[in-house]
Amino acid sequence: MKDKGGRPRYEVDYKKLDTMCAIQCTGEECAAILGVDYDTLNRALKRDGNTGFAEYYRIKGSKGKMSLRRRQYECAMAGNSTMLVWLGKQWLKQSDKNQDDDPNRAAPDLNITFAVADAKQEVVVTKGE
Repeated sequence: MKDKGGRPRYEVDYKKLDTMCAIQCTGEECAAILGVDYDTLNRALKRDGNTGFAEYYRIKGSKGKMSLRRRQYECAMAGNSTMLVWLGKQWLKQSDKNQDDDPNRAAPDLNITFAVADAKQEVVVTKGE
């Protein structure tokens, strides 16, 4: 076929693009790293049989999220207590509950003793009598 001239056809580096999608790079970031405009990347993906960048990103980005979840789970199961707590809060809807948040909880009895240095006398404060 005879060369029609003009700009050469852009070929997507799918290995690079897949890696960038997996680490949640934006479309503009991917295009910049690949050295093209976002619209050029989007058109090239459609030309290659994809529905465009948004759908491609959804698929490839999900694989990256899955890999991250797997690693977090592995850390938690290896005994990383911070990761265990974090995953419990995220996945199991667990939370830190502050006792002061419970309106039905009675105030503790306080019996505080302290000395007043200048007056050389002892003051006792008692609550809950």
